[in-house]
Amino acid sequence: MAKRVTVIDIGSNSVRMVVYEKTSRFSFHILHEEKSRVRISENSYQNGGNLQEIPMQRTFDALDDFLSISKSYKSRKILCVATSALRDAPNKKEFIHKVRDRLKLNIKIIDGQKEAYFGAIACANLLPKQKNSCSIDIGGGSTEFAIINDTNISHTLSLNIGTLRVKELFLDKNNLIEAREYIDNELQKIDTLDINLSTLIGIGGTFRSISMAIMKNSNYPFKQLHAYEYSKENLETFISKILATTNNDELKSLGIDNNRLDNIKSGALIVERILLKIEIANIISSGVGLREGVYLSDLLRHSKHRFPHNYNSSVRYLIDRYIEDTNYTNQLNSIVKNIFDLTSDYFNLDKKYRYELGLSAKLYFGNKYSYYPIETSLEYGFKHSEIVLIATLQKYAINMLPKKYITEYQQLLPDANTLDGLSYILSLSIALLTHKPRNIDFELEFEEGILNVVSKKQSYLSKEAVKKLASYKDFRINF
Repeated sequence: MAKRVTVIDIGSNSVRMVVYEKTSRFSFHILHEEKSRVRISENSYQNGGNLQEIPMQRTFDALDDFLSISKSYKSRKILCVATSALRDAPNKKEFIHKVRDRLKLNIKIIDGQKEAYFGAIACANLLPKQKNSCSIDIGGGSTEFAIINDTNISHTLSLNIGTLRVKELFLDKNNLIEAREYIDNELQKIDTLDINLSTLIGIGGTFRSISMAIMKNSNYPFKQLHAYEYSKENLETFISKILATTNNDELKSLGIDNNRLDNIKSGALIVERILLKIEIANIISSGVGLREGVYLSDLLRHSKHRFPHNYNSSVRYLIDRYIEDTNYTNQLNSIVKNIFDLTSDYFNLDKKYRYELGLSAKLYFGNKYSYYPIETSLEYGFKHSEIVLIATLQKYAINMLPKKYITEYQQLLPDANTLDGLSYILSLSIALLTHKPRNIDFELEFEEGILNVVSKKQSYLSKEAVKKLASYKDFRINF
């Protein structure tokens, strides 16, 4: 696969482009993102689905500029897909041939089930693992559904209910009752998804806009939309507020972004009807969707569209980008887990934190600002609480115990005793490896609050580093 790949998604509302760069076999990061709200389907639904001249020209011009950006990044492959607006348009060939002939860009129109599958691929690989979940991608012309269990995807389905479609056919004519009837009639088709669900995974602009507003209104401390979780009750309450508004100022006061003001009510109406149809308890927001799914289907084409077992792309990217001495971080990972296993009962630490502690060691690169890249780049496959804990342990490694200084992310972190205990174990492990041995040259034994460091040749630097650590309870280290 090419090292740099551009993915272009032509949707009913917007055309988007992402340039991805591989850093190792399955690791990647985003080099550039671009979006243009061209609304290629504008006025099409009231004209038999036919694309109109002005929206087509806007889209053509945006694609021309996208290709120029892609070329500037020396992207070696371009994957361009189109969804509902072109899929439904009787005159789609006119636009496709123009783009192919003048821009030398091949557009692949994907059917609704494929669109649902691509969104589900992204969620299954790049969100924390979910059981009995349903990904729902509300677009401008259609809404896609898929069932996800861990990395297994099934029951892909696409319905002709989208924000622009509902807006132009019904809401612009103040036909709210007919809009609900139309949506409910389409939703009868999801009766085939007769599965016990627990989580709704929201994909697309409608869910992003609503989730961001809910996050803002609840004063949630971690400003990352991807993997943001909240309850069905919170979503239902907020949907009701949106549908009760009478003007854009009221929508803005709810925190709705300016770019979504004209079609958020049709999106909210679709969500309202879905929630009445599907029994779920929790909502998780996805910052990934079709574009990531298209990219991953290419990247993972030889592995059934799944990452290898226990592989995480964000972890691998951080290692590729920041860790120069992987031998040291692997040793550090081994030592922190060793100390955790010996002392977790003594420190009263839940065994579930062993994983985050080990990752914080594996990603440690000795810079006092190392928590910034972890906080921003350790995105895929982790809950917010896990990201914040790993970054916090990095921030306070060696320097001090963190509990006195944590305020901003307190609601996402474990209790003070757990936080200090994990931080102390990481700092102690770093101190014990101060001399950077080629191989770990000591063994650890623990008894009655004393950690014995057994070695044929004691490291002077390690002893000095341990002495400088902030004391933790009555714990002692004996060389």
